[in-house]
This record gives sequence, C-alpha cells and structure tokens, in this order.
Amino acid sequence: MTNISLPVRYLFLICCCLVFGQISLAQDTVRIDEGLHYPVNLQDNLQAMVDSSHRVDATQVDEKIFATPAGIFHDDKIRANGKRDYWLRFSIHNATASELDNYLFTGWHDKLYWYEKDVSGKYQLLQTAGMMMDPTGVRRWDNFAMPVQVPPGETRTFLLHIKNSFYVEAAFSPTLHNPLTYQNFKHREYVKYDSMTIIYNTMIGMLLALLCITIINYTQLPDRSSLFFAAYLLGLIFMYALRIEFRPFQLSYFHRWPMLKYYADIPAILFCFFIMHLLFGNSFLSLRERYPLMGKVFKIAAVLATVLLIITASCIYFDHFDIAANIFSYTYFSSFVPLVIVLIALTRRTKHHPLARFFILGSLCPYFVSVYSFLFLHHAPNVSALPELAPSPATLSAGVILQALFFAAGLSYRNKMLHQDKTKTQELLIKQLNKNKALQRKLNEQLEELVKEQTTEILRKKQELEEQRKLQMEMEYEKKFSEIELKAIRAQINPHFIFNCLNSIQLFVMQRDYEYAQKYLSDFSYLIRKTLDFSRRNFITLSDEIAYLNTYLGLEKMRFENKMEYQVLVENNIPISELEVPAMLLQPYVENAVKHGMNNEQQVTGMLYIRFHLLHNDILECIIEDNGIGIERSKAIRNLHSNHQSSGLEISHNRAEILNKMYNTGIQIEIIDKSSQESSCTGTLVRILIPQL
Repeated sequence: MTNISLPVRYLFLICCCLVFGQISLAQDTVRIDEGLHYPVNLQDNLQAMVDSSHRVDATQVDEKIFATPAGIFHDDKIRANGKRDYWLRFSIHNATASELDNYLFTGWHDKLYWYEKDVSGKYQLLQTAGMMMDPTGVRRWDNFAMPVQVPPGETRTFLLHIKNSFYVEAAFSPTLHNPLTYQNFKHREYVKYDSMTIIYNTMIGMLLALLCITIINYTQLPDRSSLFFAAYLLGLIFMYALRIEFRPFQLSYFHRWPMLKYYADIPAILFCFFIMHLLFGNSFLSLRERYPLMGKVFKIAAVLATVLLIITASCIYFDHFDIAANIFSYTYFSSFVPLVIVLIALTRRTKHHPLARFFILGSLCPYFVSVYSFLFLHHAPNVSALPELAPSPATLSAGVILQALFFAAGLSYRNKMLHQDKTKTQELLIKQLNKNKALQRKLNEQLEELVKEQTTEILRKKQELEEQRKLQMEMEYEKKFSEIELKAIRAQINPHFIFNCLNSIQLFVMQRDYEYAQKYLSDFSYLIRKTLDFSRRNFITLSDEIAYLNTYLGLEKMRFENKMEYQVLVENNIPISELEVPAMLLQPYVENAVKHGMNNEQQVTGMLYIRFHLLHNDILECIIEDNGIGIERSKAIRNLHSNHQSSGLEISHNRAEILNKMYNTGIQIEIIDKSSQESSCTGTLVRILIPQL
C-alpha cells in the first residue's frame, strides 16, 4: 500500500464516492422487483414541495427545493383552511423483465395534474383529474389513478401537482397499485359509497313522494305554508342529488357541472334549514296574527339567512371555500341559543296552539340526531357543523327525513283543521242558505201580497186620479162658464148704469142747463171710459176704485142739485195703491144708496158715507151708509111699482159669488136696515168684507 502512487489513491477515492453516491440515489428511487407486494405506500419515497404562492408551474419545479414530506399526508379527511398547493416528485426503477403498468392513487382531490419527465429533462402533462374539473360520467373516477408505465430495466421520474381549495381535504395517502390491487381498491370504494348513495336515493324518493303529496294538498287547499314546505323539499332533493357527486364510482345526475355540487353544500343548507325553515314556521304557525313579535323575529332571521346565502355563494364563486365554511360554522353554532329560546316560547303555547308541537319536534330532530352522532358515532377528526365533516351522514339524513315527516304531518293536521273549519263553515252556510231560501220564499209571498196591494192601490189611485181629472175638467169648464157668466153680468151692469146716467143728462138738457149738462157729459164720458176699462179686468186697485166712486158721486150730486152730500173716508194706514178690490163690485151698492137714500122726506139733505178699514188677516172692510128710507121700506115701494125693478144689487151679489168660486176670495156682503137696530134712525148700512189674495 505504501508503494501506491498518490494519483492512484485519488482515483480510488473518487470511485468510492461515485459508488456510494449511486447506492444513495438507489435508496430514494422506488425499486420494483418481481416479488414486490402491492399496494405500496410511497410516503417515504416521495419528495414534496408546498407552493404557498400558488404560482409555480411545471417548468419551474426543478428550481425549487424538494424535501421529504412531513405532516402533509393523512388517512382521513380533515378540515382545511385556505388553498393548498402540493408538488410531489418521485422516481421508479423497473427491475423486472416486463414493462411496468401500475397506478398511483393519492386521494380524491380537487385538481390533479400528472407529469412525466422526458429525455430532454422537461415535464410532459400526461393526465388531469379532479373533483372540480372533470365533467365526464362514471369513467372520471378512473382518472384519479395516475398511470405509471416504465420499461424493463429503466428508471422514470414523475411529477404530481395537487390543488385543493375546498374546506375539506380528502384522505391524502400516495399508494402504488398494480392492475389487480387497483381493481380491488375500486370495488372497496364502490361498496363503501354505494350504501350511502342508496340512502341518498331513498331520501330523494321519500322527499319526492312528500313533494307530490304537498302539491296535491296545495291544489285542493291553497296555502302559503304548503308553498314554503314544497320549496324546502325541492331544496333537499336538489341537495341530496348533488351529494351523490361527492361519492366516487356512483352514477350522479349533475356530473356535467362539477362545480354545482359545491353550491349545493353550504348555500343549500342555508336555504333549506334556515330560510325555508323560518318562512315555513312563520306561515305554518300564523305568527303574524298570533304572536306578532315572534313573527318579526322569524322574518328578520330569514332576511339575515338570505344575506348569508348570497355571501357564501359569492365566496364559493371566487374560490374562498374556507370563508364560506367559517361563516356557516359561526351561524350554525350561534343559532343554538335563539332556537332554544324560540322553542321554549312555543312549547309554553302548545296548549293553545297544537300545530306548535309538530314544528318543535321537526325543528329538534336534526339537532338531536347530530348530538347523538357526535356523542356515540364520533369518528371525525373534530366536531364540526360542516356537512362533509359530519360523523354519520346516514344518521343525519334520518334526522332530516324525520323533520320533513313532522312538518308534513303538521301540514296534514293543519289542512285537516282547515278542512273541518271549512266543512263547518259550509254547513253553516248551507243552513244559512236554507234560512235564506225560506226567508226568500216568505219575502216573495210578502212581495206578492205587497204587489197585489200596490196594484190595488195603483188602480185605486188611478181611479182617483181619473175622478180628479174629471173633477178638474168640470171645474175648468165651470170656471170658463163662470167667466162667461161674469162677462154677461158685466154686460148687464154697464147698460143699467149707462141708462141711469143718460136719464140724468136728459134731465139737464130738458132744464136747458147746458153748462151743467156739458160738465156732466164730460165726467160721464170719463166714467164710461173707466167703466169699459174696468169691465175687462177682474180686480183693480183701491185707489182706482175710490177715484171711480168719487167721479160717479160727483155726477149724482150734480143730478140731485146739491140735495146730497157724500164722504169717502180711508184710514191712513191703508196702502190704497197696493190693495185690490173686484172691479165694479161697490158701484151698484153706492148707486142703490144714492137712489133710495135721497128719497127720504124726513131728511132735507141726503148723506152718504163710504169708509174703508183694514182689519186683521189682511181683510179690507168697506162700509156704505146712507140716511135714506131704509132697505125694508125700499123693498115695499118696489113691490108697489112693479113696472121698474132694479137688478143692480142682485147682479152684484151674483158677481161676488162667482168671484168666490173662481178665486176663493171669500167676499162677504151684509145689508143692514138701520131702523131695525134703532127706531129713531133711518137709512141702510152695507158692510162688505174683501180678503186680500
């Protein structure tokens, strides 16, 4: 050894280093021999790198530092926070005589990218898979097993990129399978998740049956609580149908949309067990009418749950599953105390509100089952409200179906009560309808009697109207006849007066007193004009009547050569221009007083007084008084001289009666012989009462 030269020693040391280095490299490479037992756990043969920046790609991994993984592998699903980005690198040496055809399975992760290093040292993408990115059918589950193909006697290097962002990270254990062990693994996984899928499909079938019953009940008895319960059932059906998407090797309904199942996770729970639960309870228990304060609490809680649903759905959309999970966890556990308070308050009212029992029992079922699962079936890593970390999904599903059944039973009981109330109401309506019919018949009979009475009354009224019409026609005819008769009487008055006046004019002419004759004729012509004017009018003013009488008496005084005196006296308070008297009514009485009053041999001068007084009730009193021989002696003289009979008084009396008939004036005429009251007095007093219209 001492004779060996120095260069040879250096060469020996270099060879030893190379040999030991080759031996060390062989320890980091998975060596596949003929007698190797599958499956092979590769946790100790992998090098890992955790990318916290989430920006490294396959071209940059060789620049990063890989090390023996520590704490990233686990045999069960765990609660994870934030996004996880793993790079796994390992080499396989095929020491067998045949080509190696194995599979690497690491778990049911969100996104997987499988690379192989080529001869140029670059990584080539061989296969992709993932719960969030593979839209194929049942075949997609085989893509999670990465193919490992190595020719005999060669070594190949592979790279696996795993991206997880869901709040639950599946079991992470890299295992190498040969075709036989992989088929056994597939069978075990299928059997493991098939029983759970059967439970979910059974749940879906039961929920569909309840939904159909609810829809049928709603068509028969529309109610808002049935609508909310139907929406609750639809949400559960949708949620459980998408739950199958999380179960490997199971035929799902929505595999074309791999991200849809994540929106049916937390948002679906908020929709079913918070929003619809609160809205259903508010409507089902009629809280707005019975307990307004509790109704407002339910309404506000439903609005808050809706806001949380929108927030969690937005977090899922932007790939922040951990934020959505934390929001739901805080909401779930913080709802315990308000729920207990509300249920206690409802429990105290169950005596008066039997529907509250169904709502209380249905609300408690999922919580009781959850507590039971956590206490007796606990195998999860921690106690969590998140559905994918629940200790026993089958047990929790039993709580959900119990809740749905209690709610459905409560709805049926409520519909039964409503139906009974409706039946009672219908019976009352039928009774009332029968009463109304009897009342209607009675009213019809009364109406018929009333119609008969009214018909009789109408006929009677018609007959009365006909009689009144005939009477009115008779009265009109009588009135017209009276007018004609009045005109005839006027025609009698005018000739009588004209005859007397012409006698006076004749006397003046015979006496050759032409001056008096001319004056008399002038006054007479004025009097004739007034007479003709008044004869066309039924009523004239009192002033016209006084002027007419003064003219007439002036003519008579001239005729009697001042053997007579007269006075026309009118009270100061009488409005002579407003009061009316019948035309030509007073003149015959004045004329009679002049004619018979001036023939009294006991009186040298005949006196004539005409007085007008206004009595109460608007009655004008006219008194014509003379100091002549009196009415009784005048009648006796007329009887002796039958060849001349004055008809002026009779005409005036008839005229007064006609005016009373025509205008209902009520004119009264009274003629008094003054000698009948006092024997020493002579003359006549005529009292005429003329009511004002």
